[in-house]
Amino acid sequence: MAFGSFDQHKTGGHTVAEINMIPLIDVMLVLLVIFMITAPMMTHTVKIDLPKASSQPPQATAVEPVNLAIDAEGKLFWNQEPVSREQLQQKLAQLALEPDAAELHIRADKTAAYQFVAETLADAAQAGVSRIGFVSEPDKT
Repeated sequence: MAFGSFDQHKTGGHTVAEINMIPLIDVMLVLLVIFMITAPMMTHTVKIDLPKASSQPPQATAVEPVNLAIDAEGKLFWNQEPVSREQLQQKLAQLALEPDAAELHIRADKTAAYQFVAETLADAAQAGVSRIGFVSEPDKT
């Protein structure tokens, strides 16, 4: 980059034939700061086991899923039959022991307290039930 004077009448007006390094240094320092901030983020990753998805629909099994309903008061229903929490824990333990265990479908009332759903999930996890699905109704609006 050569800079010269626009004043032609000045004596000693010569062109400057040096490269101005200040803008180059500024850009380099900005890039250095950006890399210093982003480099630690790339090395500290969270290891998670993501689910595998396939485009094929799941194959139908002969085993019917178990429907577990939780109403607004926290009452539990195992395939439309009322059960207590202790009975539910026993049924979940039996379900987990089956070699070809059915999937557990949980249907909770929208006004049910989260505590009841969390307790049910904790009981299922403690029993060893691994196939759990949440069932919801589509919005009619």
